Amino acid sequence: MTTDTLVRCPWSGDTEIYRAYHDEEWGRPLHGDDALFERLCLEAFQSGLSWLTILRKRAAFRAAFAGFAIDRVAEFGDADRVRLLADPAIVRNRAKIDACIANAKVARTSDIGLHELLWSFAPPARPRPRTVAEIPAITTESTALAKELKRRGFRFVGPTTAYALMQATGMVDDHVAECWVDTRHTGVG
Repeated sequence: MTTDTLVRCPWSGDTEIYRAYHDEEWGRPLHGDDALFERLCLEAFQSGLSWLTILRKRAAFRAAFAGFAIDRVAEFGDADRVRLLADPAIVRNRAKIDACIANAKVARTSDIGLHELLWSFAPPARPRPRTVAEIPAITTESTALAKELKRRGFRFVGPTTAYALMQATGMVDDHVAECWVDTRHTGVG
């Protein structure tokens, strides 16, 4: 249980890894093609699972997927698929593994960088929600983003996953109004 007196979003819970993710990463603007590719992949792997599960496995995912460097993952072949499916340190879901590799191939050959593409769907800033109940699961922008990603050939990118990506990478600020985190700055504080 946390002993500090900071007011956080209710979902951040009492687990240190979850609190650190909430305090230091979630909702803070994230830039760069490879960094955003990592989050796109992890959001897909999270689908149907707890985000805590993904956080606990993130170091293993990074090792297994070459640090989520788009150019490196785009070169993965059948031997890599076999290796990934046999790796107990990550989520061994064939469809999600295949989607991550296929998405790297699409991102590498796209006429627009992943950063520019994703951020072009960021909505205008809005006031923070007062409660978690006010936070949507999908928005017009996340639906449009998912549609565009699918049109380009990306997989595992529905509107809910797209919105979770937007939240995680600071395209929207869904920290509740009382939360201490200031997403306008990097790092804690």
